[in-house]
Amino acid sequence: MRHGETVVTFEGMNVSALRRRPALLDVLVAALLVALAEAEAALEAVSVPRWLDGLVVLGFTVPLAWRRRAPLLVLAVAVAAVVVYGEVEVSGAHETLIVALALASFTVGYEVPLPRAGLAPVMLLLGILVAWLALGQAASDAGVAALIYGAPWLFGQLLRARGQRLAELAEHAARIEREREQREREAVAAERGRIARELHDVVSHSISVIAIQAQAVRRRLQPEQEREAADLRGVEMTARQAMAEMRRLLGVLRTDGEQPPLAPQPGLDRLPELLEQARKAGLRVEVAVEGVPAPLPPGVDLAAFRIVQEALTNTLKHAAASMVTTQIRYGDRELELTIEDDGRGLHEQDGNGHGLFGMRERVALYGGTLETGAGTSGGFRVHARLPVREEAT
Repeated sequence: MRHGETVVTFEGMNVSALRRRPALLDVLVAALLVALAEAEAALEAVSVPRWLDGLVVLGFTVPLAWRRRAPLLVLAVAVAAVVVYGEVEVSGAHETLIVALALASFTVGYEVPLPRAGLAPVMLLLGILVAWLALGQAASDAGVAALIYGAPWLFGQLLRARGQRLAELAEHAARIEREREQREREAVAAERGRIARELHDVVSHSISVIAIQAQAVRRRLQPEQEREAADLRGVEMTARQAMAEMRRLLGVLRTDGEQPPLAPQPGLDRLPELLEQARKAGLRVEVAVEGVPAPLPPGVDLAAFRIVQEALTNTLKHAAASMVTTQIRYGDRELELTIEDDGRGLHEQDGNGHGLFGMRERVALYGGTLETGAGTSGGFRVHARLPVREEAT
């Protein structure tokens, strides 16, 4: 479609099917005008042979079939045909002539960019001058003709400018959307890298424990348990090799200039420290724990801590809240986290949104669910479910 073209429906008929085939539509319009003009010519008294009258009529109607493919040429032919039409002194004035020339003028205004479109007013003025000076038309008629044929050209130019403006706005909106999607992809990639670096520490610690325990058990074996000692020695060696590969992996994941963390990765055991920091920042914090706290898998423990941390950070940065409630529910198969503030509501669109990306990535990593949205008191609510045990396969 051209210049913001819309779909028009008339009594159940979809006109856009024709609009998608402009050549066919132009032929149909030209044929209709030919039929109307010839009917008018047949009903009028003329001072020339009927065949000549009909031939001149074809001169300003048939070219309209090519009006969008060669708009300036079609207008020139139509103007010349109209001048000839006046020269043969046919009595009366065909209404179809007015429609045909106005349509050709509009098409130039709509289809042809400036400055080439400026040729249309020049051709129209030349035709009007010829009709005024050579054919003896009144000056008032010339003024009316200038208005009748110039106005469609100007209207076409205005529609063209509007269509271009709409196209520019649509392209601008599409570009903004592409940039937003690119930023989101970059944010997700950055969060995944951060999660991977943190999980590296968790996995490295677990592998280190395996190596140490395998070594300790091997040293407690009796001399005759050579086969068991060999197996444990293999476990210990594999664990130490895995540790070396994990260190290399960390080098790949670490960004330029980033230093490895010295402190162990946090878990929910450090939640009181996190909540105290929020209180010092001016938030009133309430905590509720349901169920029996139980040891969590290290990765889940880290993910739970980060989810609470990101929710509190978003509240402090964007919510303008005075209070936040944190609820932790320990279940047999999953851990539930609910963080809700009394701030100004849906602040998930504020800032760069990396915190929410991080929450979603962490929850998805462990096959959990995350819900974010309006809270019960009108603020913002984060509700996460994290499985705490692997399903048997």
